[in-house]
Amino acid sequence: MTTRLTDGFQLVVDALKANDIDTVYGIVGIPITDLARTAQASGIRYIGFRQEASAGNAAAAAGFLTRRPGVCLTTSGPGFLNALPALANATANCFPMIQISGSSDRAMVDLQRGDYQDLDQLSAAKPFAKAAYRIGRVEDVGRGVARALRTAISGRPGGVYLDIPGDVLGQALEASAAADTIWRVVDPAPRQLPAPEAVDRALDVLRQARRPLIVLGKGAAYAQADGAIRKFVEDSGIPFLPMSMAKGLLPDSHPQSAAAARSLAIARADAVLLIGARLNWLLGHGESPQWSAEARFVQVDIAASEFDSNRPIAAPLAGDIGSVMSALCDAAAAHPIAVPVEWTAELADRRARNDATMRQRLTEDPQPMRFYNALGAIRAVLQENPGVYVVNEGANALDLARNVIGMELPRHRLDTGTWGVMGIGMGYAIAAAVETGDPVVAIEGDSAFGFSGMEIETICRYGLPVTVVILNNGGVYRGDEAPTGKDPAPTVLNARARHELIAQAFGGKGYHVTTPSGLRSALAEAIASDGPSIIDCELDPAAGVESGHLAGLNPTSAVARRPARDEIEPNR
Repeated sequence: MTTRLTDGFQLVVDALKANDIDTVYGIVGIPITDLARTAQASGIRYIGFRQEASAGNAAAAAGFLTRRPGVCLTTSGPGFLNALPALANATANCFPMIQISGSSDRAMVDLQRGDYQDLDQLSAAKPFAKAAYRIGRVEDVGRGVARALRTAISGRPGGVYLDIPGDVLGQALEASAAADTIWRVVDPAPRQLPAPEAVDRALDVLRQARRPLIVLGKGAAYAQADGAIRKFVEDSGIPFLPMSMAKGLLPDSHPQSAAAARSLAIARADAVLLIGARLNWLLGHGESPQWSAEARFVQVDIAASEFDSNRPIAAPLAGDIGSVMSALCDAAAAHPIAVPVEWTAELADRRARNDATMRQRLTEDPQPMRFYNALGAIRAVLQENPGVYVVNEGANALDLARNVIGMELPRHRLDTGTWGVMGIGMGYAIAAAVETGDPVVAIEGDSAFGFSGMEIETICRYGLPVTVVILNNGGVYRGDEAPTGKDPAPTVLNARARHELIAQAFGGKGYHVTTPSGLRSALAEAIASDGPSIIDCELDPAAGVESGHLAGLNPTSAVARRPARDEIEPNR
């Protein structure tokens, strides 16, 4: 009688399917081509990219949107290295992701015998991932996948590297024995309830405050504890400030939103509740003069090691966000928080003034177009299509779009996040379209688009409902810097680039627009088409400022920066 065998390729697929992984993002090649084929034949959707970094970024975004690890599949050596920045970015942003890479023969690598693409990938990955594991025997495939899944999701989520040498993928077990090595991970992200005394301490800080503020981070959006968060915000009456990827957790139009009065809210707050937000560079490290030196901080985080990282945390709340917010709601019901009307009135007045300034700016109609009248046209279309997912990257394109375009639904905005890294755009857009099936609009600076622009072919190949709007001012920051020699200045790109022709080359729709009305018409048509499109939006090369709102991070010895004339209320 012939013994039926199961090889390592099939075991990896079986382990992923046993844990509800239904999509894999990657690029095929030695030694994992047959792994992609096996996955597809077994019912897992395989999305093939043109560059591994974009595949990794897609997996990271999928993790953020679904709370399940997104999986990126790469080849050995350079393919592994190409995806490593995305793995590091996922870890920095606390997105659950698993990078599975084939690798060379261990006996060859360890003795440096010069095997094909030999590299000690496990050691290379460790500094950039939450954890890194290698599967050395085919019978450990199920165990290795389970370890990677639980590690990626549990506690503070992050990126996990899983190394599988090619010879392990080719090994085989008797089928019934192989099936016994696969298992489903039970409760990979268990609830972590806060201590009752910690809840009481936090509420005492908020009750004593004259100018309390809630800051919502992308961790709050990831937690999908929308109901409990909204209940606490509205029951307490405390103004809230959403970080960029938390926009829409409560609508930006909500009367308690302090987004349009961000600078004042931060400078004046005397008690701050951080929900899924960290006091890193995005919040000025919690330091004065941006923050009041007297401000007391209450922080909700699943990792207690995060507390006191920059400022003393007066009331740490260790636990998962859903459990913590439910506990705060229950405890506050018996003794409600009273927010002084003077504080809410002060913020409302600043918000009204800044909103009026924004409306005035959006009515301006310079020709050629600049960022504000272009973004005003985009905003008008997105207000008519609130279910569209928005991906955003660039310098000015990122900073100004974040201010202009409000979000009404949670987890519908994805951007450069904690690292502020460029090149996430097409990977994030593809993941949003694949994981949700809904339309996606990627608002890109022309420089940012260049990092992953070839993935337009991927978008067209799969017929995804992604519209890419490129705000093209012909430069990394702006396109009018004068050269000091025969070559273009370092920040200058091709101001006459016709990016829409890239979409047409691969079967998508392309639009070139020079007016707000043309942009509005093209974007509405592109979204309605439910397919791939690029809109090249030609801007004045003089539009924009160096580094967007982050010019202050440039060394003081750098050349003089132009004033940030477009800044109203930066909101990272």
